[in-house]
Amino acid sequence: MATVKVLFIGDIIGRIGRRVVRHFLPGIKAERSVDVTIANGENAAGGFGLTPETAAELFDIGVDVITTGNHVWDKKEIIPFFRERPDIIRPMNFPEGVPGRGSVRLENVIDIPFWVVNIQGKVMMPPIACPFLAMESFLKSLPPSEKLIVVDFHAEATSEKKAMGYCLDGRVSLLLGTHTHVATRDLEILKGGTGYISDVGMTGPYDSVIGMKKEGSIERIVTGMPNVLEVAKGRPALSAVFAELDASTGRCLSVEYISRELKAG
Repeated sequence: MATVKVLFIGDIIGRIGRRVVRHFLPGIKAERSVDVTIANGENAAGGFGLTPETAAELFDIGVDVITTGNHVWDKKEIIPFFRERPDIIRPMNFPEGVPGRGSVRLENVIDIPFWVVNIQGKVMMPPIACPFLAMESFLKSLPPSEKLIVVDFHAEATSEKKAMGYCLDGRVSLLLGTHTHVATRDLEILKGGTGYISDVGMTGPYDSVIGMKKEGSIERIVTGMPNVLEVAKGRPALSAVFAELDASTGRCLSVEYISRELKAG
């Protein structure tokens, strides 16, 4: 295998996001001969959290690894499921002893070592251990021969994501930002060979405030009062990144943004 083809799907929002993935993923995988499919699923259940049922649905559609973030525990029923599914990961820099793990080495998807890692930022995010130190520790633990590493950096600040990109350049294959639900235009291959984007964007309803109904979001912002946010329905679309990686060096050879909108009717 000279190259490994990877598809990363941005934050999936609720049932509508899962419907978009079900509609587009099989065709994209066939068209691009995708080897590994990764998706951020922390908001796949009702817009907040993940359940065993929604995770199983994503795996059934064709996702190989589900990454998460700060909303991973919003549906408590997912907690014991982490023991059954090592291919659902949560940020590596969560406190020691919490359920799950922060990385997975794929054993049955491709025939060479391939790592997917999840970390969470600390700038404008809930208090958490340093993601930079967590990545340093993780990389030191790997044998030098294991070079294929894809990182989901779930973080708010583009400055922190950029800093992480430069810190890991040449040491991981892809550094893909998630969390803001707004895709950025800085997709590139850094000088050391790492594919990078500050945020992949979301897979869900784009006629919304980052996936939620506009009225409730505006009310919460204007008044500062808590209210129940609901997943919107308009303009369902997929945001993803497709990359080709050199199987021997781990370097990113090409990287492309993919957007697909599900038309009405």
